[in-house]
Amino acid sequence: MTRHEPALARKAAALTALCDTIRRRRAEFDRLRHIPQDIVEGFKSVGVYRAFVPTKFGGDALTPMAFLQLVETISAADASAGWVASFGVSSTYLAALPPETFAQIYGNNPDTVFAGGLFPPQKALRVAGGVQVSGRWSWCSGAMGADLLGGGIKVDGDDTPLPRTAVMPRDRITIDETWRTIGLRATGSHDLVVEKVVVPEDWTFVRGAPSVMEDAIFRYPAMALAAQVLAVVALGAAREALDFIRNEAAGKASITGAPTAGSRPYVQAHLARAEGKLAGARAQFFDATAQAWDELQHAPNVSRETHVRLRLASTVAAHEGAEVARLAFVMGGASAMMADHPLGRLMVDAACVAQHAFMGEGTWTSAGAAMFGEQTPPGFP
Repeated sequence: MTRHEPALARKAAALTALCDTIRRRRAEFDRLRHIPQDIVEGFKSVGVYRAFVPTKFGGDALTPMAFLQLVETISAADASAGWVASFGVSSTYLAALPPETFAQIYGNNPDTVFAGGLFPPQKALRVAGGVQVSGRWSWCSGAMGADLLGGGIKVDGDDTPLPRTAVMPRDRITIDETWRTIGLRATGSHDLVVEKVVVPEDWTFVRGAPSVMEDAIFRYPAMALAAQVLAVVALGAAREALDFIRNEAAGKASITGAPTAGSRPYVQAHLARAEGKLAGARAQFFDATAQAWDELQHAPNVSRETHVRLRLASTVAAHEGAEVARLAFVMGGASAMMADHPLGRLMVDAACVAQHAFMGEGTWTSAGAAMFGEQTPPGFP
């Protein structure tokens, strides 16, 4: 046994226990419409928020593959929990801040939780001490458990097509609990409201801008990673749905006297097809990630071809995950129609992942345009 194995075993046991707790409390999360603070503390205990923080600040400096597998595991327990955990990626966004600001944030607390919203970018005024920020931002997932919050801003003189974000302490921001949805109900993706908060210039950054920090993860394509950490939620939800079919639904007798689900040829075919879809999407997803990571060990940036592959793999993962969860719902039969049935919930949650702009229908076109060398939207290679 190596000296690291006991610590790894403890972390694995803590993750298993956390996921068991999350599964038991899914209904509670839905009622709250956010992930409660004790679960956020659980995320901290298994290293979600320090995952990409450099070791010199007390972080774990994980590979992207390891972090994505962590989010996938949590997402199988609950898609909303996985979605909120995915924002452990935030240290890679904040790496675009001046190094001194980054060091202040993570040197004080490597488990700092950041959340925010970019759109619509609000006009910010240059004033003494920085920029004065006012406005409202929607879709701020994980805001309820965050230490720092960000809002997209427009500042006169910015010449980048990418949005600038102002980073603000939680106590300077009002959270308007507007989030009411049919899927991903517990992500707490409420509105942020800010009124005349002055943010020092060195607490703002351009989302997707290169970092001056040397760690390889900060050279990983920022927008591609942002898509990946969300897309993997659908893979986790799909895995949970198929496990439910295999472990519970397949052996359940029909009230009509029909054969069990596992003995029905159409269910057998659906399960085989769904397992193949999920395995293919997951293999492509993690293979593209490993390829990008390998390139960064030998070059300053990933190739454009690999960058496109990362974005496409995220779109495939999200859409195939949604389709697999839908097939599981079909296999679940009439009982899956019941309110709060796991298969109905998983199907809708996975479908909502595929609705996100980073993996939505338009990203197929963007990937195809990139393959032809045609113009693509900002943030896409």
